[in-house]
Amino acid sequence: MRMQSPCNQKFCRLVAVSKEKPIQSIIKAYNFGQRHFGENKIIHLYDKSYAPELINSCPDIKWHFIGRIQSNKIRKLAGVNNLYMVETVDSMDHADILNSTWGLNHQIPLNIMIQVNTSGEPQKNGIKPTEVINLYNQIEVKCPNLKVVGLMCIGQEGVDINSGPNPDFVKLVQCRELLASSLGKSPLDFELSMGMSHDFEQAIRLGSTNVRIGTAIFGQRDSEYVLKQDTSTDKQTPT
Repeated sequence: MRMQSPCNQKFCRLVAVSKEKPIQSIIKAYNFGQRHFGENKIIHLYDKSYAPELINSCPDIKWHFIGRIQSNKIRKLAGVNNLYMVETVDSMDHADILNSTWGLNHQIPLNIMIQVNTSGEPQKNGIKPTEVINLYNQIEVKCPNLKVVGLMCIGQEGVDINSGPNPDFVKLVQCRELLASSLGKSPLDFELSMGMSHDFEQAIRLGSTNVRIGTAIFGQRDSEYVLKQDTSTDKQTPT
């Protein structure tokens, strides 16, 4: 991967998106120093997190959930071993369930991000940019077991990264500024999860603190990792 421009934030976290990749690939990346890994299907994430080989080889792995949240699977999501962050919260209903289920077995709040549909595409999850402040405030008041650390978006596919700043990234930056202003905080108090394999460099230049990269690390997706039963639909767009 190329990193031609420095982060304009305090840090920029690399989340290696390991969906549909075998456990050995995760262990190999872990042995090279990678600690944060992302999955977009709850059932895959849950099963991988309890795989004995991963537990033994990757004791301090940090899991991110980056897929579509389904109400009937939130309890399983909250039970993921070494779950570090859920990046795709986009409704108070989901936040309520996650808050109650996480609080049953954990004393420390779970890191979450609010997913924003910056492109307005109907097939994508995420709240409207105008709803960010309201959802944040509701979660802060009603969900003591959750900690909103930032905002997340999935950039629109097909955008020419050479024609100028990605409008989705620009909009997410603006959402963060408005949220911070409404709370009397600095924008730097909130993270931005934006940027994938094809556009992470531009995302970093625009202020991303969390990039989700799969193909550039693991290669094209394949079907090496297959569960005995997988009827879930909790997935979003490629990385």
